Amino acid sequence: MKIPTTLKHKPVIVSENYDQVDGRYVGHSDAKGISLGLAQWNDRGKVDISAKVWRYTGEKWSRQSEELPLHRVLDLAILVSRSLAHFREAYQYEHLYDPQNPVIDRVGLQGDAMTVAVCTDNEKINEDIKLFSQALSDDDELIGERLRTLSGILKELGY
Repeated sequence: MKIPTTLKHKPVIVSENYDQVDGRYVGHSDAKGISLGLAQWNDRGKVDISAKVWRYTGEKWSRQSEELPLHRVLDLAILVSRSLAHFREAYQYEHLYDPQNPVIDRVGLQGDAMTVAVCTDNEKINEDIKLFSQALSDDDELIGERLRTLSGILKELGY
């Protein structure tokens, strides 16, 4: 299925078979493609690149398609990575985290730091964190494959 090129997001680099590699949603994914392109929020003379997940309902392109600036895509990758690191050692805590110190890490970015923490405002955090941990464990192969691929590409780029 071809990603639309007539909408506000202007695709430049595309993967139009994303539904065939979308983790455990392969075969029934509504995410038909992903792209990097010119952001829909661009103003005259100012160009931002964004990543977009293109969702298709079976009849039309969905308003639930998501577009993110590239730095946010990378910030999400950082958040995933720090979370995975936390859950490797989380068994040490009764509730899979330290309620007295829910901050997992502070990742320095452009003059400040992104705080990575367990959401203690969630009333059901002790239940939800166990479900989250189990889901990470269940998806370990899918996530691990993508992280190894990303690691190899980053090394190739010199990072």
